[in-house]
Amino acid sequence: MSYYFAIIGTRDSPIYEAAIGNPLKDDGKHLHQFVLHAALDFVDDAMWTTPNTYLRIVDKFNDWFVSAFVTAGNVRFMLLHTAKNEDGIRGFFGDVYELYIKAMLNPFYEVNAPITSPAFDVKVRTLAKRYL
Repeated sequence: MSYYFAIIGTRDSPIYEAAIGNPLKDDGKHLHQFVLHAALDFVDDAMWTTPNTYLRIVDKFNDWFVSAFVTAGNVRFMLLHTAKNEDGIRGFFGDVYELYIKAMLNPFYEVNAPITSPAFDVKVRTLAKRYL
């Protein structure tokens, strides 16, 4: 399976991005970014209609689905995927949220700055292998 995961900050800029598994076809990274950013409007609309942080599938583009999770600070976790796996995606978002909070607790991290930690990247990819 192929996935493209991104954490989008409060200023609608990517904080963290990862292509997980086999590359999503041959359309390129920029198309994946475009699809996720196009779905931000749907995420913004959906987050006001439900009290849940996990918004499920918010958009569909061709054969790809966009699932989203919104933190209490309005940071969006977005996953571009081709197969429906609601329980796995929910677990993945929950555990990545814990990692994100731990990264935010670092006194040297600035809000909305890119997360460049190799340890964070390894842990996200490990969680993806477990849940997705």
